[in-house]
Amino acid sequence: MTRVLRRAAHPCRILVAGALLGIGLPSGCAYSSANRAPIPQHELQPFVAEMVRDHGFSRPQLDALFAKARILPGVLAAMQRPAEALPWYRYRAIFLTPSRIQGGAVFWDRYADILQRAQQRYGVPPQIVTGIIGVETRYGSHVGTIPVLDSLTTLAFDYPPRSAFFRSELAQFLLLTRDNHLDPLAIKGSYAGAMGMPQFISSSYRRYAVDFDGDGRRDLLNSPADAIGSVANYLNAHGWTAGAPVAVRVRVSGDRYQDLLKNNDPTPRYTLAELSNFGVVAADPAPQDQPVALLRLKGPQGDEYWAGFHNFYVITRYNHSALYAMAVFQLSREIRAARDRRNP
Repeated sequence: MTRVLRRAAHPCRILVAGALLGIGLPSGCAYSSANRAPIPQHELQPFVAEMVRDHGFSRPQLDALFAKARILPGVLAAMQRPAEALPWYRYRAIFLTPSRIQGGAVFWDRYADILQRAQQRYGVPPQIVTGIIGVETRYGSHVGTIPVLDSLTTLAFDYPPRSAFFRSELAQFLLLTRDNHLDPLAIKGSYAGAMGMPQFISSSYRRYAVDFDGDGRRDLLNSPADAIGSVANYLNAHGWTAGAPVAVRVRVSGDRYQDLLKNNDPTPRYTLAELSNFGVVAADPAPQDQPVALLRLKGPQGDEYWAGFHNFYVITRYNHSALYAMAVFQLSREIRAARDRRNP
């Protein structure tokens, strides 16, 4: 559901923080008429027929809507360059910056009461919610500039590797806008169709967004309170355990631990006590009886090893990347330390 961006040599060659939760492309890549293409009708018309048949949409209204939508080649280019392909030390440098850390402390201070209420209701601490919003959109300052209808149309009908997924998201977007009386042409978001301060994709918006400011609407586009509550609700729904650890640095010895490294799969499988038999020892005090996943990350001086607990795995349900979850975790710690310094 990301995302801050970095420019490479060409303005369309960007690095983003995740396949589903990034912020938008530079406007020149997405919007110029030279970079737009018509929608393949042999792909579009069966989808329209399905929306009419299964969800009661008006065919003339959908035809008129998609007449205004376009395929955006810049969106396809962005899908080929996820930041998760970077080594950890470069990925970390995108998010663990002084400005993002201080911005997180300011955000926490500004919304302290709402963050506290979210923790009381959902069990997720303020620094984790703040860390996710910081990684996703720099606390709401970079929510994306691409029309969501265009990005989802592009990926639904011109991106074969995940066309089924994005057709489903396009259907969810149309249902979301209809049910909430939103203009589908007016909503902007990431290159992958994620929206608002927390960068929810349409299906997550419909399923996990909450009305946390009590105005009768679930508004992730304009309400910081709804965004905060929805992030906490999302993590809670995916099994967040209040008060439990997230991750701990570990030391390794010998070579038996190599058998436990599974492409940084964040699924917890062994306790720290069991990992000790493989030459893995926590560098700091940590529960020995809780399952963890052994992770290897590329640091600037060589490999780093970490143990991710269940709550680390839960963060990867927001974005299925161990790098993303580690960035959120480390940013959350730095934000908490910065806020403590601001409020001694």
